[in-house]
Amino acid sequence: MFVDIVLLIFGFIILIKGADIFVDGASSTAMNFKVPPIFIGLTIVAFGTSAPELAVSIQSLIKGSGDIVLGNVIGSNILNILLIIGVSSLFHSLTVKSNTVKKELPITLLLSMLFIVLINDTIFGQGENVFSRQDAIVLLLFFTVFLYYLFTLMKSDKENLGEETIKHSIPKSFLFIALGLAGIVLGSNFVVNGASGIAEKLGVSEKMIALTIVALGTSLPELVTSVTATRKGEYDLAIGNVVGSNIFNICVVLGIPVSILGGIPKVTFNLIDLAVLFVAVLLLFLFSLQDRKINKKEGIIFLLIFVVYYSYVVIGQ
Repeated sequence: MFVDIVLLIFGFIILIKGADIFVDGASSTAMNFKVPPIFIGLTIVAFGTSAPELAVSIQSLIKGSGDIVLGNVIGSNILNILLIIGVSSLFHSLTVKSNTVKKELPITLLLSMLFIVLINDTIFGQGENVFSRQDAIVLLLFFTVFLYYLFTLMKSDKENLGEETIKHSIPKSFLFIALGLAGIVLGSNFVVNGASGIAEKLGVSEKMIALTIVALGTSLPELVTSVTATRKGEYDLAIGNVVGSNIFNICVVLGIPVSILGGIPKVTFNLIDLAVLFVAVLLLFLFSLQDRKINKKEGIIFLLIFVVYYSYVVIGQ
C-alpha cells in the first residue's frame, strides 16, 4: 500500500503543475487566434481534461467492467458540477455568459436526460437495463450537432472580441498546452492507479470504486484546471471546462468505446445515482439563469449535496 500512496501523492503534484501550464497555454491560444475563451474552454480544455475518462472507459470495456465505464461517467459528471463548480465558486463568483445559459447549459441538460432515458430500458417495458451500441451511436450523433454549434459560436463571437494582451507566442502556447495536457494525463493515471490500489486492498466493490476513486481520479484534471482558471480570472474557462467535459463524457467517453467495442449488457446503477446527476445539472442551469452567476452561497449548496450523496454511496453500497 505504501507504493500506492506514493503514486497518489506524486500524481497530485504532476496534475496541479500540468493544469497550471495548460490553462496558460489555452487562454493564450484564444488570444492569439482571437477565439472566445468560452470556445477554448468547451473544446481544448474540456476535451483535454476528459482524456483520462476516455482512457479508463476503453480499458474497462475491453476488460468487461461495465460498472467502471458507467460509474466513471456518472460519477465524473456529478463531481464536475457539485465538487468542481462548488469549490471554484468559493474562490470567486463564476460569471456565466448569456450564450452559455441560453444554449450550452440547456444542451447539457438535454443530453443528461437523454443518457438517463437510454440506460433505463425498463421504463419502456424491457426486462433489464442495458446500454447498447445503438444507444452509443445516438449520443455520438448528438455530439456532431454540438460540434457544429461550437463552430458557429466561434465565428459569431470572433467579431466581438476586443484587443487583448497576448501572453505567449503561438508555438509557445501550443507547447504549454501539450506539456500541460501530458502532465494532466500522466498525473491522473498515477492518482487513479494509486487510489484504485488502495481501494482494492481495502476490499470495496467495483461499483463503489467507479463512483468514488475512479470518478474522482479522472475528474481531478477538471477540478484543478477549473480552480486554477478561476484563481487566474479565466471564469469562461472554468465554466466551459465543466460544461464541455460533461457533454464530452456522455457523448464521447461512452459513445466511442461502446459503439466500437460493443454494449454494456447490464446496468446496475439505481435511480438515486441518476437522479443526483439530473438534479446537479438542473441546479447549475437554474442558478445560472437567475443572475448569470454561480456565487459562493450556491457553491456551498453544491458541496452540501456532494457530501450527502457520497455519504450515501459510501454507507449504502
